[in-house]
Amino acid sequence: MTLLALVRHGQTDWNAERRIQGRTDIPLNDTGRAQALLAAEALREGGWARVTSSTLQRASETARIIADALGLQAPTTYAGLVERDYGVGEGTLVSDFHERYGTGVVPGGESTDELAERALRALGAVVEHAPGEPTVVVAHGGVIRVLLGLATDGALPRPGERIDNASVTLFRLTADGLVLESASLVAPEAGA
Repeated sequence: MTLLALVRHGQTDWNAERRIQGRTDIPLNDTGRAQALLAAEALREGGWARVTSSTLQRASETARIIADALGLQAPTTYAGLVERDYGVGEGTLVSDFHERYGTGVVPGGESTDELAERALRALGAVVEHAPGEPTVVVAHGGVIRVLLGLATDGALPRPGERIDNASVTLFRLTADGLVLESASLVAPEAGA
């Protein structure tokens, strides 16, 4: 059984503009770097042994900031933790994306089932590398969203809830699967 703190990367300019990023490799902005430090502070007393992340720069920089703040070794990266592939929808405004594609698969994109399988496999690889070591995993909103769904049999996140930048969601990965310990979910902003 391994405790995992899944942290969504800090803010990027595309997050601020409410654009779909997916696998587009957008860097953190200054707000995102400050959020990463706040996430590190929230994790400070957790007894974390290591930090890992997605290979995308917004996640890997967030992970480096957290590891430095916690006095841990440089993070390792896992390609399986990258954000969902949104195909032709990447770069579009969130409102336009939902209007065009709803909850369906986007042309050239990855399905929810494909994402769930990949994300769970990646968490397994993270744990296999250091079984039992409490680990901070910096990933993406879509990845954390689908893992929440797996751990709660679809009860979370509820419609309209989102995973905020630099939020921390605690899971335990056991032999029986993924167990949710706690989640930070945010209701949509008015007019968003």
